[in-house]
Amino acid sequence: MGLELQEDELQTTPRAAAEQLGGRRVYGLVMSAIVPDLEGVELVGEGADAVLVGGCDETTEPNQVFSHMNLARAFSEIQAGADLFCLHKNPWWQTARGPMLDGGAFVAALEYATGVDATVIGKPSAACFAAALAALDAEPELTWMVTDDLDQDVRGAQLFGMKTLLLRTGKFRPEALERSSVIPDAVLSSIAHVPDWIDRSL
Repeated sequence: MGLELQEDELQTTPRAAAEQLGGRRVYGLVMSAIVPDLEGVELVGEGADAVLVGGCDETTEPNQVFSHMNLARAFSEIQAGADLFCLHKNPWWQTARGPMLDGGAFVAALEYATGVDATVIGKPSAACFAAALAALDAEPELTWMVTDDLDQDVRGAQLFGMKTLLLRTGKFRPEALERSSVIPDAVLSSIAHVPDWIDRSL
């Protein structure tokens, strides 16, 4: 799309988690790829004061990260008083092989088993949107969320007062849009069409 971005202009949930959980002892159910972004977080195998659940990726690693043994350890840490955090609550995500179970399913399991509600660090939490807007020095009503996720991104952005553009790619499902009470401000078939749409509409 020809967008030029600086590293500090990218808002990621692992970095947000590092800011929120920095200095704490954390039992992490996270993919190894995001560990470098959790700078300042002490990842431990037991005696945690917080449990952090991340998302899945397309490697075989989720089979180990979200094993029964690791989920049972997370359950025990929460029972012992650890706070429960998650990067997001997405139940599934779109991969090259089709829909795949995501970390939100395991968050729901831990919430059900422990009776503890997880604090969401990423979308659709208000704190996540507030941080992104602050970094951009932007007003919500003048900012557009461009996404393929109706439930998490469009709903969350609208609750925060932002405009929303839904893409008919990735996670998009026509039947989900038809039955949803969430109505995006605009719908496009691909992110490739966004520049022309901006020229025509904004």
